[in-house]
Amino acid sequence: METQIKAIARNWYLELIIGVLFIAVGIWVFMTPSSSFATLSIFFAITFLLTGIMKTTVAFSARRYVEGWGWSFAGGIFDVVIGVLLVSTPLLTMVVLPFYIGFALLLRSSMAIGLSFELGRLRISDWGLLLFFGILGLILAFIMLWNPVFAGLTILACTAMAFLSIGIFQVFLSFRFNKLNREIK
Repeated sequence: METQIKAIARNWYLELIIGVLFIAVGIWVFMTPSSSFATLSIFFAITFLLTGIMKTTVAFSARRYVEGWGWSFAGGIFDVVIGVLLVSTPLLTMVVLPFYIGFALLLRSSMAIGLSFELGRLRISDWGLLLFFGILGLILAFIMLWNPVFAGLTILACTAMAFLSIGIFQVFLSFRFNKLNREIK
């Protein structure tokens, strides 16, 4: 895992871009509560597509240095598949949007929690704050999956908060990776 973190640290700026993208989506959802689910689903589809492309690029570029890089690659492919599904079926997406977002955020939040513990083991400062945002994203994802009717009514607020928490996690993570990358050099 330490080798994988060092390999990812070389591309720390991609984690920053992903984080900023998630924060932008969260802010956009808060600022435009009257926008339709169709517009929201298209925007999320684009977000998942871009995130998936970036994640697969990072994983593929680290394949020589990282054992088990296929899991990160598979996560990126998962995001691409979700993005394609969201773009191709906007009416279906409006019905099942809480499930799409809930499962994707559940996966991403779980990965964030695991990575936070690994960073703590490596004595990277502020790993507890990263853990907090990972847990917050996990809780919000469970709320969306537990009660999709409630989530449908409050999907804008839950989604915005979940995307903001994961985005903030990604930004903090990118700064830690940047610091680790400078220490490695």
